[in-house]
Amino acid sequence: MITDQQISSVIGSTAVGPDGKHGTVGEVYLDDESGRPEWATVRTGLFGTKEAFVPLADASVQGSELHVPYDKAKVKNAPHVDVAGGHLSPQEEQELYRYYGLGSGTGTQTQGMAQQGMTQTTTTGTTTGTAGMGTGRADRDGDGVYDDVQGRTVGHDTSGPTTDNAMTRSEEHLQVGTQQVEAGRARLRKYVVTENVTQTVPVSHEEVRVEREPITDANVGNAYDGPAISEEEHEVVLHAERPVVSKEAVPVERVRLDTQTVTEQQQVSEQVRKEEIEVDTDGVTGTTTGTTGGKRSLADKAKDALDRDNDGKIGR
Repeated sequence: MITDQQISSVIGSTAVGPDGKHGTVGEVYLDDESGRPEWATVRTGLFGTKEAFVPLADASVQGSELHVPYDKAKVKNAPHVDVAGGHLSPQEEQELYRYYGLGSGTGTQTQGMAQQGMTQTTTTGTTTGTAGMGTGRADRDGDGVYDDVQGRTVGHDTSGPTTDNAMTRSEEHLQVGTQQVEAGRARLRKYVVTENVTQTVPVSHEEVRVEREPITDANVGNAYDGPAISEEEHEVVLHAERPVVSKEAVPVERVRLDTQTVTEQQQVSEQVRKEEIEVDTDGVTGTTTGTTGGKRSLADKAKDALDRDNDGKIGR
């Protein structure tokens, strides 16, 4: 059995069987539940264009070589498995087990058997799988669903108070829109003010001017009209213009209120909540994550590790 510490040395090593070298080891697939290395792919064929699965149950590492108890033809003719997303499904794994004569595996349980509490026979003996044995889980009614986990009811719902083996992570998203509200009022008010206006107006007046004319034949008759010597007065009325002011109210303009729409950018800040999921291993080392009931490659698990923050929480 290959240990976790030997995984890095297995990848890229040369697979060797009883009849010689098989090819180069490409990937190592781990069990989703136990995290143990279960399968390796070996590049066979011309120029290593084909990859075949070989079990690691009876394999051993010797220097830069991975020794397996299968000859070259056995490995080369193994069932072809197209691994989508770096994951080996339980059905594909069972087909490989049957091909290599390992029954259902080397003492490990597939997903369905572990949850149903079924008994399976392997090459190393008989193992009875009770759902969640030793973890506080039980399937007392035999419906394939855990009844409780440390006193909590477990059902098929994935987000409520009763949950199965999946957890839903939710977060609040900010929904930003606009709403028409009254922002204020504007009004027109007319009032009277007084101001001084100065204008220049031309005015005229009469002044006295004395004119003297000699006695002529034309006015001699008027000269002798009256007594020869007497006292007499003659009065002339003088006239003058003065400014006269009057006021008249006349319309000069029309004033009204109107509105116009002005668009501007405003920043909206609000606190939103989101759920984070962290893994508590209770001090158990070598715990891996992945899809239950199958095997995943190390390359696929490395992608999961990149999605984790330094605090061990799985974020988006």
